[in-house]
Amino acid sequence: MSKPRVVIALGGNALQKNGEVTAEAQKKVAEQVGEVIAKLSEKYEIIVAHGNGPQVGNILIHEENAGTNKAPAMPLETAVAMSQGQIGYWLAQAIGNAFTKNHQRKKAVSVVTQVVVDRNDPAFRHPSKPIGEFYTAQEAVKLTKSKGWEMREDAGRGYRRVVPSPQPIDIVERKEILSLVESGAVVIAVGGGGIPVTRTKILKILKGVDAVIDKDLAAEKLAELVKADIFVSVTAVPNAYLNFGQPDQIALGLITAREAQTHIDAGHFGEGSMLPKIQAVTRFANKKRIGIITTPENLELSLKRRSGTIIQG
Repeated sequence: MSKPRVVIALGGNALQKNGEVTAEAQKKVAEQVGEVIAKLSEKYEIIVAHGNGPQVGNILIHEENAGTNKAPAMPLETAVAMSQGQIGYWLAQAIGNAFTKNHQRKKAVSVVTQVVVDRNDPAFRHPSKPIGEFYTAQEAVKLTKSKGWEMREDAGRGYRRVVPSPQPIDIVERKEILSLVESGAVVIAVGGGGIPVTRTKILKILKGVDAVIDKDLAAEKLAELVKADIFVSVTAVPNAYLNFGQPDQIALGLITAREAQTHIDAGHFGEGSMLPKIQAVTRFANKKRIGIITTPENLELSLKRRSGTIIQG
């Protein structure tokens, strides 16, 4: 009897505890994640997706501050690839080591993943995703002139570069990912939402573009393409909430995709926090599957439908 197939999307901050940003600190957190994933792999086929916000932000800061004529800064799409390799290495090693300790003859494989977007996506005309470091108003004006960046004030903390965040429409390596999963491996893929690329219609030529794809939407697209049974968005709170942060907040437990969409339409979820997660989970549940929002600590219970927000089509 085949195991249920699960795509688990870890938040970009999942590897950072108490603001720790060193590689060693994040590796230690990855070890904890690895133990959980290794245990779950006994009952499920697993693909792990992950965010990269803090990590790619640090890469961009290094690139922008250290770039010279001899060693120019790498473009955004390449920085996304760099973060995929970085985090994929940490997770693959952590999961693999957990397999070894538990005497499991399994492998964890990280796949550098390209995600196809439409060059005509409206997001390219309306950049909205802030990335990198903060600048003063004067610095922002200079960067707009010198680099052509679009800059936007961010919550009173200064100005940041904003880039397009287009919708994912295909995963270039989907067949290879599926083959690895079917071989019994735990696969780490679509890290940071994937490396954004466009594809020509006739020759199918791929080209990287400077953009950032939402990791939950990319992970949901992968879950669709590999015919997963369950899609999980792992975040910092145990449930999605109505009236979050208010005295009358209500934790959502088992609900239908239609109920979830009603709450989305009513504006209950923060645009930069819970909204993309519940949109992705609801989109997946609409395929007559199961979508879950939960924390790392409650992941196992949530897969048993005993914790978290469970959305059914």
